[in-house]
Amino acid sequence: MCELFAMSSRVPATLSFSLERLARHGGAEGPHRDGWGVAFYEGPDCLLLREPRPASESSLMQFTERRGLRSCMALSHIRLATFGDCALRNTQPFERELGGRVHVFAHNGDLPDLLNAARPADARFQVIGDSDSELAFTGLLDRIAPLWSGLSADAVPPLAERMSVIADYAQTLRQLGTANFIYADADALFVHADRRTQADGCIRAPGLYLLQRCCWRSAAELEDAGVTLSTVRQDVALVASVPLTDELWEPLAEGQLIALSKGLCHGVDGKPTTPEQLAGEPESGRLRQAGS
Repeated sequence: MCELFAMSSRVPATLSFSLERLARHGGAEGPHRDGWGVAFYEGPDCLLLREPRPASESSLMQFTERRGLRSCMALSHIRLATFGDCALRNTQPFERELGGRVHVFAHNGDLPDLLNAARPADARFQVIGDSDSELAFTGLLDRIAPLWSGLSADAVPPLAERMSVIADYAQTLRQLGTANFIYADADALFVHADRRTQADGCIRAPGLYLLQRCCWRSAAELEDAGVTLSTVRQDVALVASVPLTDELWEPLAEGQLIALSKGLCHGVDGKPTTPEQLAGEPESGRLRQAGS
């Protein structure tokens, strides 16, 4: 199966170490040799880099690690192909425009029944490749697009409404197969955990892990220039298919949905997330600070 990674932070951070660890899984230490991709957000847009080749052998991946690109929101995917050939059109993350911003999606799992459902010819979001993951993405956009209709510039739908739509759709996907996915709309990262093939070959939870960090850093450290006049709080939340460090990563429950924004976690802690549960949540969702 594929591997996912994502980061949300209060102030821009680099991914060099995590990308290096992830790249080793992409061919050098793992079987994921069928492509890699990473998206770095900057406001409503993102820099998306993808290649249908092993990450461990990619000079572009090595350049990305050395360059130390900074972002408050990023996600990455390394691929072990199950549906769709090894080609750029099937390489994740996928991106589409909606509401004047770039939406990005990466999936880990198998959803074979989606491949049997033809997309309407007049659907706004069409697939380019032939993978189940891209079909899952376009299906999600079909459902969430009405929330973005008619909004003023720079406005976003309420977080609770977005999470409700995503939870409902994720519930449908879980009935079709395994559906670990990370979806970003330039405002938040939405993380849905399911089951995955574990090291012993069995399919079970956890499908994703969460790590939260909180620290104080000087402004000079964060900006690499200027005089330090104050310290800045940095909150970081990381999500990965398997822990990338020796720290205490929290396994996410099967069916759990969380949203990450500015390094903080919103969601129903430790439980499968359903639209009914979200209906009882406050508008902003339950907030859990990094390190708590």
